[in-house]
Amino acid sequence: MSMQENAFTKKLREILKDFGLPRLIIAGFLVVLFITAPFVGVSLSATLKDISNRFGQNMLLTLAMVPMILSGAGLNFGLSLGVISGLLGSTMAMQMGLTGWAGLFGAMVLSLPFGIIFGWLYSRLLNRVRGEEMTIALYVGFAAVMFMSIMWLILPYTSPNMVWGYEGKGLRTTITLDGYWSKQLSNFLMIKIGEFEFPTGMILFCALCSFIMWLFMHSKTGTAIIAVGSNPDYARSSGININRMRTISIIVSTVTGAIGILIYQQSYGFIQLYQAPLYMAFPAVAAVLIGGASINKVTITNVIVGTILFQGILTLTPSVINSVLQTDMSEVIRIVLSNGMILYALTRKTGETR
Repeated sequence: MSMQENAFTKKLREILKDFGLPRLIIAGFLVVLFITAPFVGVSLSATLKDISNRFGQNMLLTLAMVPMILSGAGLNFGLSLGVISGLLGSTMAMQMGLTGWAGLFGAMVLSLPFGIIFGWLYSRLLNRVRGEEMTIALYVGFAAVMFMSIMWLILPYTSPNMVWGYEGKGLRTTITLDGYWSKQLSNFLMIKIGEFEFPTGMILFCALCSFIMWLFMHSKTGTAIIAVGSNPDYARSSGININRMRTISIIVSTVTGAIGILIYQQSYGFIQLYQAPLYMAFPAVAAVLIGGASINKVTITNVIVGTILFQGILTLTPSVINSVLQTDMSEVIRIVLSNGMILYALTRKTGETR
C-alpha cells in the first residue's frame, strides 16, 4: 500500500510539475473567483457568457503564435502586421458593400494577399536578425501601426459608413459592423440558457482553425519547421532550407493573425483603426505563456488553456473586485498580468516548459 501511495504521489508531483506553478496559481485563483462571485453579487451566467465570447475573440490571435515559436523565431510581437492585414481586408469588404457571410468570408479572402506579402517582408527582416527576433518584431509592429495611422487617412475609401462625415475622406477611428457581418459567426447555432449565451459558431470556427493548424504542423513542411526550431544544425545537415521554413512559419503566423482579428471584429461589432492594433500582440503572447508555452516550445493545448485562463482572469477579476471595493482595477490587472507573464517567460534561462 505504501509503495502504491508513493507511486501515486510521485505521479501527482510530475503532473503538477508539468502543469507549472504559475499556471497552477492562476487556475486556482480563477476557481476562487468563481466561488466568490455569487457571494458578491456577480452573475455567473453573464460571466461565463463574457468568458466564452472573449475566448472565441482571442483564440486565433493566440494561435498565431504557434508557427513562429516552433520555427525558433520566438514570440510574435509583430502580430500587428497580421492585424493590419485583417483590417485592410475588412475595410475593403465594406467598401465593396459585402454583407453577411459574403462580407465575413470576403474579408478573409481579401486579407490573405496582404497577410502573405506582409509576412514575407517580415520574414526577410527576421531572417537577418536571428537571436533578436522578438525585439525587432516589437518595433516592426509599432512602426507598421504608426505608418498605417497615416494611410487610413489618405487611402481612397469612399463608403459613407466608414469615412469622416465632415470631409468625406479618411477612415473613422471606430467603424460599426451593424448591417455588415456583426456577430455573424457568434450568433450562428448560438445556445441560449437564461443570461448565458454560447457563441457556438465562433467556437466551432476556432476549433476548425486549430485542427487545420495541428494538421499543418504534422505535415512534411510542419515537421521541417519544428526541426528548424528544435535543432537548426541537424535540420541544415538534413538538407532543410532553414530560411525557407522560417519564412513559411512567419507567413502562416501573419495570415492566422489576419483571420483572428476578423473573428474578433465580428464578435465585438466594430472595426478599430489607427493605434488600436498597437498592443494587440501582448494579450496573445501573455495567454500562450500562461498556457504553458515557452519561447521555443508550444502546443495547441497551451493555446486553449492559456486563452481560457487569461480571458477568465481579465473577465472575472474586475467584476469581483468592483463589487467588493467599489473601484475599477481592470486596466491595472491587464497590465500586471500581461507584462508579468511575458517577463516570467523571457527571463528563464532555458526554453523548457515549467
